[in-house]
Amino acid sequence: MTFYAPFCLPFILGAAVMFLTLFCKWGHWLWELPRRDKMRLLRGLPTRKTLGAVGEVISESLLHRRIFRVNPLLGYMHMSLAFGWFLLIAVGWIETVAYLGLRYVPLQGHVFFKYFATGLEHKPVFDFLMDLLLLFVLSGVALAWGKRFYSRAMGLKRTTKHVLGDRIALSALWFIFPARLVAESTTCAIYGGGGFLTGSIGSWMAAHIGTMPLLTMESVAWWFYSSCLGLFFVALPFSRYMHIFTEIPLIFLRRYGIRSSEKESSYDHFQVEACSRCGICIDPCQLQSVLGINDVQSVYFLRDRRYNHLRLQVADNCLMCGRCAERCPVDIDLNTLRLNSRDKMHNVPDERRYDYFKGQDRSSGEGKVGYFAGCMTLLTPRTLTAMSTIFEAAGEEVWWADREGGVCCGRPLKLAGETDSARKMMKYNADLFRKHGITTLVTSCPICLKVFREDYDLPGIEVLHHSEYILRLIRAGRLTLEHGSTRFTYHDPCELGRGSGIYDEPRAVIEAVGELLEPASTRENALCCGSSVANTAISDGQQVQIARSVAAELEATGAEVIVTACPLCKKAIGRGTRSQVRDLSEIVAASLK
Repeated sequence: MTFYAPFCLPFILGAAVMFLTLFCKWGHWLWELPRRDKMRLLRGLPTRKTLGAVGEVISESLLHRRIFRVNPLLGYMHMSLAFGWFLLIAVGWIETVAYLGLRYVPLQGHVFFKYFATGLEHKPVFDFLMDLLLLFVLSGVALAWGKRFYSRAMGLKRTTKHVLGDRIALSALWFIFPARLVAESTTCAIYGGGGFLTGSIGSWMAAHIGTMPLLTMESVAWWFYSSCLGLFFVALPFSRYMHIFTEIPLIFLRRYGIRSSEKESSYDHFQVEACSRCGICIDPCQLQSVLGINDVQSVYFLRDRRYNHLRLQVADNCLMCGRCAERCPVDIDLNTLRLNSRDKMHNVPDERRYDYFKGQDRSSGEGKVGYFAGCMTLLTPRTLTAMSTIFEAAGEEVWWADREGGVCCGRPLKLAGETDSARKMMKYNADLFRKHGITTLVTSCPICLKVFREDYDLPGIEVLHHSEYILRLIRAGRLTLEHGSTRFTYHDPCELGRGSGIYDEPRAVIEAVGELLEPASTRENALCCGSSVANTAISDGQQVQIARSVAAELEATGAEVIVTACPLCKKAIGRGTRSQVRDLSEIVAASLK
């Protein structure tokens, strides 16, 4: 049996271009990995991490479990296209073996087997299975068509704006499976056979169309099917569909402990090109939903970075609140990619700017517990006063790192892209902490907390947010609180919740002094206050506009007091409401017996 016909040529050429491009891209990215990442890869291969990666590939790349959480219909659409196509390929190979045995069959022989197998006796079980799988995939194609016209049915208020390469690949993909249905049905009309789908359509064609038109139609249909496949394969490596072949290695590399960092690296390519531009990250963005800014979201940031079109206006215009990352079905580390893009664009260190704090030590007090207020806490003095009251009530001996002023933790500078300058601040503070021999470092600022835990080298020093520390004091019986009837609602700060995973401790503290009412968007889905130090693009008025929308949701709970655990959020929300806004420490200090 000869497995070649002229119509196979577009498919063969397209597949050759795709695999050659993939080999070059993967090879270059892996070769450029730092040596330590290559060693992680080699050490991780023979471990259980590989099995875990295989499981994640099945659950996410094929079954799209995370997308099902966003919307079951959207999840089904993605699964039917990915898993359905995979099953068509897998069952098609098994079908070829069942007919021909274990003999070599070129790739086009498997793909166009129905065309080449007309002289063989049909096996009804495979006719049925292949038709069932084709119908499965076609249902996903129909939903994809519908999604472009009515995305709200699948839980998306907005869909992604695509570039030309995406449109070419998308158009080819939309026609691949309808073209396959027509091609196989036409062959069944001429030679018989087929399952409940292709066989039935073929029988209808045979009854209504003459032999010569059917022969012409068959040739055109198989040419069109092969051309759609070839066009899609050529466009794939240069379009959003590159994610099909990039998400899989990304999962393995991530399982082996390879991560993006504050400096751009070769690994970033796997993250950037694993984005399918599904658009799930658009709706959670408050820049879009509140301010109507619709060209800076993560999907467009990743697209522009991939094609080397990234502009400062896009890189800088992000709250970096993590709401989009929380929803990303590929789990791309969006904030780190933003950071290292800003580092590349902004980082111009100037040694002389930091001469002023050499040898400076404005700390005071003694004790193994240190308190770092941070810039924003110093600008919200009621929080500082409340913490002083709490320390005194607990009988805690405290070393005050910056009560009389000090050096910033460095995270705002890092978020702005000036990573090297931020490192100088971090080193100064770390040396200061070690110099005074503290064993516990408490901060009221989630921004400081995150940088202390992730970027500082503080062996032997436990870093706590004041919500964690206060709850520890309460449970140890060192604070006696009066439980009242006041109704509170709590706003989760981005850096504390999504950034550091601290959700339960602030709530436990609030419930120790009054009644807690949850807003509509809470915990992982909590709204950003709008005054993020990560955004240097929006105006003060736009920040207030976001704050008002957040405050409105918090007020809708009917609570008497809005509580947050971030000094920046307290100031921001306070500008958007007339209701009382208090830091967690303030309501605790006010409830002390």
